[in-house]
Amino acid sequence: MSQRKRSRHVALVLAGTALLGLSACREEQVDAESFPDLQSCVAAAQKNSLWFTEDDCRANFAAAEKEYLETAPRYESKELCEQEHGVGKCGGDPTQQQQAQNGGGGGFSFMPLLVGYMMGSMLSRGGGIFSQPMVQTANGRYTTPSGNQSFASNRGAGKVPSQVFTSKAAPTIGKPPLTQSAVQQRGGFGGSSTARSSGSRSFGG
Repeated sequence: MSQRKRSRHVALVLAGTALLGLSACREEQVDAESFPDLQSCVAAAQKNSLWFTEDDCRANFAAAEKEYLETAPRYESKELCEQEHGVGKCGGDPTQQQQAQNGGGGGFSFMPLLVGYMMGSMLSRGGGIFSQPMVQTANGRYTTPSGNQSFASNRGAGKVPSQVFTSKAAPTIGKPPLTQSAVQQRGGFGGSSTARSSGSRSFGG
């Protein structure tokens, strides 16, 4: 049983060792698992998951999709988006595509693709399960929409600080898309956050 559990728990790698070291002292560490899609989560739940069910997978995937549409970064051009998130990793804003189909007008923006989601078991919040969407960075890592936490993969399990789930990105829906000058001013996606740090730490395995 223990061996099977270990083999399933591919290590998550979190960038920013210095910040993580401080967080580990002050922040609750919670069980977390990430998946590239809903089907992967459901398959894991069917293998006798210790803390989430198929219904948890579906509910939290829907919550992550909603969070993604509300908070993922929006850019004025596909080229600018790919500069921050990688070639082929961006697409049109789904909310604006829907508006266009309904006869709406206005400008258009581009967003990094939704490439998975992470769930966390928050015992301090009554045992609830919370989720965060995941997008990619230009260097091929995976991150939450805020860019504050960066992982090596969108598939794996381990312990992460509770702030991964409690620190939400600011809403971007309905706001003007980021321009080249705005991106440069903030230091790129994630700015000087842990997403830009060169350090790393492994979980699980």
